[in-house]
Amino acid sequence: MTALLPVPPPLLPPDARTVTAAQRAWMLTAAREIGECCRVLAKAGLNVVGEVLRGQGEFVELEHYPRDDVFDGETCSQYYYHAHRPEAGEHGHFHTFLRAGGMPAGTRPLDWPLASEPWPQGDDVICHLLGIAMDAWGRPVGLFAANRWVTGETWYPADDAIAMLDRFRIDHAAPSWPVNRWITAMPILFRPHAEALLHHRDAVITAWQAAYPDEDVFEDRRLEITGYLPIDVTAWTAQLEKHHL
Repeated sequence: MTALLPVPPPLLPPDARTVTAAQRAWMLTAAREIGECCRVLAKAGLNVVGEVLRGQGEFVELEHYPRDDVFDGETCSQYYYHAHRPEAGEHGHFHTFLRAGGMPAGTRPLDWPLASEPWPQGDDVICHLLGIAMDAWGRPVGLFAANRWVTGETWYPADDAIAMLDRFRIDHAAPSWPVNRWITAMPILFRPHAEALLHHRDAVITAWQAAYPDEDVFEDRRLEITGYLPIDVTAWTAQLEKHHL
């Protein structure tokens, strides 16, 4: 008999009306930054995906692009692009991370006695913040959170991961200044989505572990993406502007 998988808790898209005026102003600033980055790229017939793939040779499934990831040594922020989910209707997706040196003081990973695989430790500690799904035209179409085995991360509870969002910043020009500005602004514009995904992620993990108490949920290949929210930069910006005083 096939085991029944846990029913995931609901994941609802955020409502712009619940965002404070100060948050809306901050998010709309990020929306303008995203628009400007896309504008200057489009003038040259480019987009954010094409920029990270430029000069990288043949596009190979699961390879990281750029090949050595993008890392800011000052903020300890990191990202890469890759593809392996054509069934999801995406071209590929970005993974965004914060490494140990950029985390708030006193932040501690989850103590997990059932761990069946080693988690990064010490200076190698890394937390996955947000996945950004892209379409074939280089436009963001969704945000997602994932299980630990997918990203090879050290697991931090949602509240700690959310606190790290404020520290994600790629402040240099390689491989592309507009792409780095764009990806820095995305978690700001979609901060309510990121928070919802991370809290939902923890609820999914808790439900899954309750269903399989003797197994290591973080290595269970049946649980890959814990939650996904479709996004539209233009529509979300319009919602924020509508309710902005």
